Amino acid sequence: QVQLVESGGGLVQPGGSLTLSCAAPEDIFSINDMRWFRQAPGRQRELVATITQTGKTTYIEDVKGRFTISRDNAKNTFYLQMSSLKPEDTAVYYCNADVWPIPDMFRNAWGQGTQVTVSS
Repeated sequence: QVQLVESGGGLVQPGGSLTLSCAAPEDIFSINDMRWFRQAPGRQRELVATITQTGKTTYIEDVKGRFTISRDNAKNTFYLQMSSLKPEDTAVYYCNADVWPIPDMFRNAWGQGTQVTVSS
């Protein structure tokens, strides 16, 4: 079991900014794709953004131009910078990654979730 550790959620006003972080254990052999999901009350969990090991990024249409996913491979950490936040961005945000703790073992790992609330 590989646990990712999230930080950075909170309450922010509409139009504001927030950055989420997600850290994997330091002794991980390799990490491939890293992702951010979110789940709003009464809705299904949705994939928000993905970054590959080489840095290629993809986003859902709703967050394009407002959210930026990035990674620091030296620290086994990735980020979601969110700006121009809207009330409809309110959700629990989860990080997720394809991890190889050792060369012959694959795990799809999740963070514990962090609440982001956009409200005045």
